[in-house]
Amino acid sequence: MAEAKPFDIPKREVWEAFKHVKAKRGAAGVDGQTIADFEADLSNNLYKLWNRLSSGSYFPLPVLRVNIPKADGGTRPLGIPTVADRIAQEVARRDLEPRLEPVFHADSYGYRPGKSAVDALRQTRQRCWRYDWVLDIDVKGYFDSIDWELLLKAVRHHTDCPWVLLYIERWLKVPVQMEDGSVVARGSGTPQGGVISPLLANLFLHYAFDMWMTRTYPQILFERYADDVICHCKSAEEAQALWSALADRFAACKLVLHPEKTKIVYCKDKNRRGDHPNCSFDFLGFTFRARKTIWLGHIYAHGFLPAASRKALKAISRTIRRWTLHLRSDKALQDLATLVNRTIRGWIAYYGSFYRTELRPTLKRIDLYVIRWARRKFKRLRRKTKGARDWFDRLRRANPTLFAHWQLCHGNGRTSGAV
Repeated sequence: MAEAKPFDIPKREVWEAFKHVKAKRGAAGVDGQTIADFEADLSNNLYKLWNRLSSGSYFPLPVLRVNIPKADGGTRPLGIPTVADRIAQEVARRDLEPRLEPVFHADSYGYRPGKSAVDALRQTRQRCWRYDWVLDIDVKGYFDSIDWELLLKAVRHHTDCPWVLLYIERWLKVPVQMEDGSVVARGSGTPQGGVISPLLANLFLHYAFDMWMTRTYPQILFERYADDVICHCKSAEEAQALWSALADRFAACKLVLHPEKTKIVYCKDKNRRGDHPNCSFDFLGFTFRARKTIWLGHIYAHGFLPAASRKALKAISRTIRRWTLHLRSDKALQDLATLVNRTIRGWIAYYGSFYRTELRPTLKRIDLYVIRWARRKFKRLRRKTKGARDWFDRLRRANPTLFAHWQLCHGNGRTSGAV
């Protein structure tokens, strides 16, 4: 008779967790093992992981610290667990998330099933029409600042599952292996890049912010996406009072408001006048500010509206440059389109959700690379700039859906002018 395990973790849960991790892809951790490597001996690897999880002998390896570029030109540190550790975290996430979802705030949108950044943006846009002022909140180094003791207290409030509590504590306290190979101990935070980190980060701010706001400032509406928060106020004085109270609240939770990025914003539009130092804010890759709009189909005015931010558009431009389409003269045009269309569709689906004309000038840069590709590809076009542009116009009219952005930037292909 097989010896009973201390923890009852069904093997099926480990298998389902693997499928989720595989679908998300992701890089190798400190052990260098890729998902393909793990899958090469899948049955054995999954059994070993299940056995360790069920017996209590599972200890995670250090997370690999890598720096990824941000839209503003800086970098964001990510902690990449090994494939096995990501699967183990997914097993715990699948157990914990159904317990937390029913209690989370309706205006918490980040990393939650059935909610999206576009939902948060749409709600923000509507509330900016109703309220004159916004407090734009930025938490300094949030994921690295989460207090372990307070977080574990919150987890214990929602589950008494012994293996979930044990392994979350081990994941929190695992050290970081830097890019130079050195291993550094950590005293707070949950590394961005971990499978369970977004859920834990949401839980912490659920109590540090969401529930505190509900108790203390029930009249002030907000949208929160992870640690990005927008609060809607009736006056500058109300926003300032909230800022001061939040600074004290966050200090009690071992968090700090970013002094430069946190700001009070006036939602100026056709009905709101006056000069104020801040009349725009960025949220989830969009800039909210006064923009030209049409009311009732014929009245031109300014509304307070979101559109893709300058930082987001610069990031898109950098990606377009990295494609170096003009240097791929060994490929057919259809191959180039296949290479980039999935990404372009993603940009349009997200950044085209609001005021999509703001995307056009940036996406049209792809066309310049296509023209340069043609001049390298076809001898007859090499010395004829106008000839290359005429070639492009004929191509676009004949194949209006070849590149995913052409419908947005050029209409249906029957006219050469942008719409």
